[in-house]
Amino acid sequence: MSAGPAPDREAVRRVVRAALDEDLGASGDLTGRAVVPEGARGRAVLVAREPLVVAGVPVAVEVFRALDPAVVVEDRREDGSAAAAGDALLVVSGLARALLAGERTALNLLQRLCGIASAARAAVEEVAGTGATILDTRKTAPGLRMLDKYAVACGGATNHRYGLHDAVMIKDTHLAIAGPIGRAVRLALDAGVPPQAITVEVATPEAMEEAIAAGAGRVLLDNMDLATLRRCVTRGKGRAVLEASGGLRPGALREVAETGVDCLSVGALTHSVRSADLAMDLEPLA
Repeated sequence: MSAGPAPDREAVRRVVRAALDEDLGASGDLTGRAVVPEGARGRAVLVAREPLVVAGVPVAVEVFRALDPAVVVEDRREDGSAAAAGDALLVVSGLARALLAGERTALNLLQRLCGIASAARAAVEEVAGTGATILDTRKTAPGLRMLDKYAVACGGATNHRYGLHDAVMIKDTHLAIAGPIGRAVRLALDAGVPPQAITVEVATPEAMEEAIAAGAGRVLLDNMDLATLRRCVTRGKGRAVLEASGGLRPGALREVAETGVDCLSVGALTHSVRSADLAMDLEPLA
């Protein structure tokens, strides 16, 4: 499966630099400097210890290049592909000190992104045939949203809005200030936001009707039981995009998808990800 567009390289470099600064501090890798000869070279192999969906290999490469610009990539798996336990995802050779200094940062990022991609793939496969789309959310690790959402796409799920800046999401907290649903939607429309970019979070079929009547193009059906979701689908299908949300997790998605909703927003893909099991093996080079 294709990974979709690669993340912006300069943005990746900023994430990598911040992560390396956090790990190396002002003094660098004390262990590496103390016990590894300065000019020693090595070959590092990043290996899957369990079946997974690959995501983040270019990010791991950037980690090692930040520490050794002359590092050589000998082999790599494509993001979006499936890997079995024992498969090498990335093989790089270069200065041994640099490989050791980058080991934990590269693994931290790669393990997280492979975990997200694997969870996304499982969620997509779980609802296959229902017509429902799996969406991600803004519940990402601060500073890693670009990479978290890239990993979701590697797994075959769909990126929802990136941030507060690219769509309107009217929630109960907004309504506490802005007033009733109808008024809030009209304010968004009057501000020039197109209906398809306006989502209203609702808790009842009646609130859904109010949102659709006001002109919202999307309705988020929040924390509804299956019977209520079905009622909303009966009344709202085709009039607005219907999105189920609230505590949805892989392994319990199909019955929600079978209600007929258009989308399932699954925050657990990124906010509760289990990092994939990976390791780095290192061997000396002459």
